[in-house]
Amino acid sequence: MSDAATALHHPAVEPAESPLTPESWGKLGMWIFLAGDAVGFGVLLASYGAMRVGSVDWPNPAHVLGIQLTALMTFLLICSSVTMVKALEALQASNLPRAKMFLLLTAAGGAIFVGLAIVTDSLYALLTSSLANRLKGSQRFHTGGRYFAGLVYVGLGITTALTGTKK
Repeated sequence: MSDAATALHHPAVEPAESPLTPESWGKLGMWIFLAGDAVGFGVLLASYGAMRVGSVDWPNPAHVLGIQLTALMTFLLICSSVTMVKALEALQASNLPRAKMFLLLTAAGGAIFVGLAIVTDSLYALLTSSLANRLKGSQRFHTGGRYFAGLVYVGLGITTALTGTKK
């Protein structure tokens, strides 16, 4: 048997996935989401840089918020990513109690992160200008909605895991 024929029947070789089938639409949607998110963050960072360079009286971040809180929030995001991966790993191993535990840890970390984001954004808005004017145009405030939506999504996953339904 030729090497090519052996590779086609070998269990370690995955069959090629056709580009646009109903099975791959989720993957395509995820790539579109990631591309849109990357563009959004790129525009946000470029806008921030342009505003900061063009401003004469930009507040010093060290005087408004400390690096310790930022480091804590980054650590929470990293931990929630790890707990989500561990939950998926447990589900793939059919270990439902362990998956539930990691999903609950993910939701708890997300809730803490959202709470800290609300506190820091509100504090920053109060220190720099009036709350209403700052929140109306604040990209960080709108980003909080995305954090909350992610938390709701994880909560729905936990509900699904606890009830045992697969829809």
